[in-house]
Amino acid sequence: MTAAEVLRQCALLSGFTDTGIGILAGISHAKSYPPGSPIFAESMVSDSMLVIGEGRVALSARGERGDTSLGELGPGDWLGELALINPGQRQCTATAATAVSAFEIRQVDFQKLMLSKPQACMKLLMAICTSFGGKVAANREALKALVTHL
Repeated sequence: MTAAEVLRQCALLSGFTDTGIGILAGISHAKSYPPGSPIFAESMVSDSMLVIGEGRVALSARGERGDTSLGELGPGDWLGELALINPGQRQCTATAATAVSAFEIRQVDFQKLMLSKPQACMKLLMAICTSFGGKVAANREALKALVTHL
């Protein structure tokens, strides 16, 4: 699959025109991971987001009792999107549960694109913020429980 085909499948980019998808595809890099290989590890520097084209990615986080499964992602899903806004540390570990092909958008390339195509970049940033807000709202009760235990 081409970068544009994979990006078109991504719900985060559902509001993008073919031109917008083409712009983002232009800075995307094909990546592949064999089953069982790490994609990234918790606490490592986050500097890119990935959109999965094929395969399954298992997410996990370290806890007091060892690693905890956070679920799996598949074709059309994305991960690491906050790295485009503010590079920091990965919040979980991502491992290829099966053979995975994906397209990576690096933060450095995204920053360069901001100079020439600010509208496309702003649209992606707004989509990331909207998605993140939805995740926070969906997990509101769990967040409240955490705060009351601090």
